[in-house]
Amino acid sequence: MQIVGIVGNLKKVSFNRLLLAACAELAPPGMALFEDPIEGIPLFNEDDRHKGDPEVLANLKSLLADADGVMVFTPEYNAGIPGVLKNAIDWLSGMPYVLKGKPAGVMGASTGYLGTARAQAQLRSSLEHCGAPVMPHPQVFLRRAREQFDSAGRLSDEQTRAFVAEYLKRFAVWVERNHAP
Repeated sequence: MQIVGIVGNLKKVSFNRLLLAACAELAPPGMALFEDPIEGIPLFNEDDRHKGDPEVLANLKSLLADADGVMVFTPEYNAGIPGVLKNAIDWLSGMPYVLKGKPAGVMGASTGYLGTARAQAQLRSSLEHCGAPVMPHPQVFLRRAREQFDSAGRLSDEQTRAFVAEYLKRFAVWVERNHAP
């Protein structure tokens, strides 16, 4: 089972990128989770759509088309999803419709006390609008992220690790049920 991971910010070392790494480590047998960065995707402009996809976007669309599912890791900026992530989704919403029918999972890490609940609500709405069946439960709102990772960047809180591992097992079932052959 191939899962494309998208981190919704451009920061090289972010808590969401560390969360993706933890998910890759905790993935159940048979699931491979790998990141495809959204860095370099130009600002979406409807006028440019007829010119064809920029190379970085064409590569992402190709990976998504071949993947069994997608997992999006979002921070929360000003009570919402980062502009760079929304921009990527806007580009991905065009032909070919690589998100349509693609089973999706959503997670997020934040240093605050609310986690990324508001950003995830917006993200879920955008993904569902693009036709991606988003796993409804459980939800992972990793709050107080500084306390969740050790100095080497490893997700170190054992309760959180167990919860994320269980989420991934359920996500594997979600992908199997919703993946169109």
